[in-house]
Amino acid sequence: MQLRILEILKEKGKTKYWLYNQMGLSYQNFNKIVNNQTGSIKFENLKALCDILECTPNDLFTEYHNKK
Repeated sequence: MQLRILEILKEKGKTKYWLYNQMGLSYQNFNKIVNNQTGSIKFENLKALCDILECTPNDLFTEYHNKK
């Protein structure tokens, strides 16, 4: 699974900096989430993303397959 936060921001005409200000996370943690460099996400952060971006968890995730 991958988060599609950057795609959603683009669709809504919002910037990564705008979302960072809304989330209230450290930049390091925020950047890891946005750039899919984390193996997990707290439910409170998932809920905040959904509330801020006005979307559902299904909207946030996309499935990907590793090529073997």
